[in-house]
Amino acid sequence: MPALVSAQSLADVARAASATRKDQPKGAKVYTNDNLRADITPSAPVAPRTTSEAAPAAEGAATSPADGAAPAVASPDGPVSDARGQQSADEAAWRKRIAAAREALERSTSFAAALQSQINGLTVDFINRDDPEQRAKIEQQRVKAIAELERTQREIENNRKAIGAIEEEARKAGVPAGWLR
Repeated sequence: MPALVSAQSLADVARAASATRKDQPKGAKVYTNDNLRADITPSAPVAPRTTSEAAPAAEGAATSPADGAAPAVASPDGPVSDARGQQSADEAAWRKRIAAAREALERSTSFAAALQSQINGLTVDFINRDDPEQRAKIEQQRVKAIAELERTQREIENNRKAIGAIEEEARKAGVPAGWLR
């Protein structure tokens, strides 16, 4: 006859674990989400030094702002701004800039795919025509489409380089990687 086996309930396991923890010596501080949120202080992104800012620093001039004000940070839009209130504005500017570059790349890539499809159709149409006049017109359209495809492929390469340049500029400016995703 099979023997009945009784399993421990979840409450019994929790009580046993609690008793085991009470017997053990206190360890290091336990961090929770509440502790971490209280300890986090926002930091401003590090701005790259321009040549005009680097010269006084090299001569030993004081570079810290007077009156305990927040240091000035260069934003990607150009003007220098206060680091306290501009972090979210800078993030929005970087996100907008990279999104625009990626959108231009996507648009160019889609246009290149459409042009390639058009070229393929024109090539098939050219092969299937017997009339020399019609073939000449189709060939002209095909040559124009091929030239446009080559221009679009150069544009795609330029868009990729622009995205790489934005990413490199952001890296040098100390922009968090999450801002460019």
